[in-house]
Amino acid sequence: MSEATVLVIEHEDKCPPALVGDWLAEAGCALEVCRPWAGDDVPALAAYDGFLVLGGPMGADDDAKHAWLTPVKERVRDAVSTGLPTLGICLGHQLIAVALGGTVGRNPRGQQLGLLEVAWTDAALDDELVGPLASPRRGVQWNDDVVTRLPDGATLLAATGAGEVQAARFAPTVWGVQLHPEVDVEVLRPWAESDRGSHEARGIDQDALLGDIAGARAELDDAWRPLAAGFAALVRRRHGRRG
Repeated sequence: MSEATVLVIEHEDKCPPALVGDWLAEAGCALEVCRPWAGDDVPALAAYDGFLVLGGPMGADDDAKHAWLTPVKERVRDAVSTGLPTLGICLGHQLIAVALGGTVGRNPRGQQLGLLEVAWTDAALDDELVGPLASPRRGVQWNDDVVTRLPDGATLLAATGAGEVQAARFAPTVWGVQLHPEVDVEVLRPWAESDRGSHEARGIDQDALLGDIAGARAELDDAWRPLAAGFAALVRRRHGRRG
């Protein structure tokens, strides 16, 4: 491959790489999107310079229902062993945790939803990827499950006041974020429609929720484009070493 290329795992058509994909392309990376939900085989990682695992509605332990989750976890372990730059988003973050010996479960505090502050730890300040981001900023969250126990050797980079994991470094070149830096309102609309019944029962005003996110678009772009740019720099560096 002549370009620095990132293998992207997409778990369903409603969870595309979206903004993160656009930002990676702007930063000089080519994306090869694998859609195992549509029948694609999950390829080996040897030909790639980076690995991006996106979100999805299934659980991190739902291998029996979604057979591709097993090879994705195998690829995560391969990425760790070879030092391949890897980023997991929401479900992707949870899959990395489970692949490496951590646990994921339903958040007992309920669904995390909307614009939430990211609370960085001291360890984030010196982190190669998130260090430049380790200042107050908000991110979009839309998840029922969370990492309930980090695997041995992982470093907590951000957590809520209640201790819920928001970001982690799982290995020297492997990271996960629970938030969704990739989404805009158009991506979120079908998610909201899927949750409409439960949100109505809880008194959640979806129009207001999506309006708040739309109104924060410039803020969110400024906050999370640097994550993609930093990841792209690691991918390009890996590509350069490969010659």
